[in-house]
Amino acid sequence: MFHVLNRAVGRRALFTKDGDFLAFERVIEETLRICPMRLCAYCLMPNHWHFVIWPKRDGDLPTFMQRLTNTHVKRWKQHHEETGFGPLYQGRYKCFPVQTEDYFYQVVRYVERNALRANLVERAESWRWSSLRQLLPDVPKSLILSGWPLPCPTNWIELVNQPQTEAELEALRSSVHRGRPFGNPSWIKNTADLLGLSLTLQPRGRPATKKVPGT
Repeated sequence: MFHVLNRAVGRRALFTKDGDFLAFERVIEETLRICPMRLCAYCLMPNHWHFVIWPKRDGDLPTFMQRLTNTHVKRWKQHHEETGFGPLYQGRYKCFPVQTEDYFYQVVRYVERNALRANLVERAESWRWSSLRQLLPDVPKSLILSGWPLPCPTNWIELVNQPQTEAELEALRSSVHRGRPFGNPSWIKNTADLLGLSLTLQPRGRPATKKVPGT
């Protein structure tokens, strides 16, 4: 399980009107037909987006993400007549392994609360460009979403609308800012060692200089 996100370069807007959001959702749908991927949750924001992805095989995620972002950048630049005018995204997408069990629920809540946390809506499910809205009975079901590895709680919409604890937010933001796995301490260390992410667990800043006796 992975939390994946990317942002526009220089905080510029990726999506300024409904057509921009719809065009990106069409790119997701087209990419899924060519590069199958289990997309468990998502939220599209004006200048960035979040996915919660559940690959079936090693190598599926980079293949899917490369095709998705390349197609979106090409079409976005053609539509805005900016072909050849520099990058659209800050860089390569960011990707963080997520432990299942309760940590999966925490990440999905974090993703689906984005618009509410940014004060764009009064209720999280009111944001049209999020997987949470798909749980409303009068909303047509999206073709881009897959099932979850865990049962969806019957009161999920209410859970998403409840603020997350400061401890949860700190852990999630640390994962995003440092690029570290998200889970319990032993799982984080084992996963970081396995994937070569041990540097993401080290404290930031220069190491303290050891004082040499007699100096």
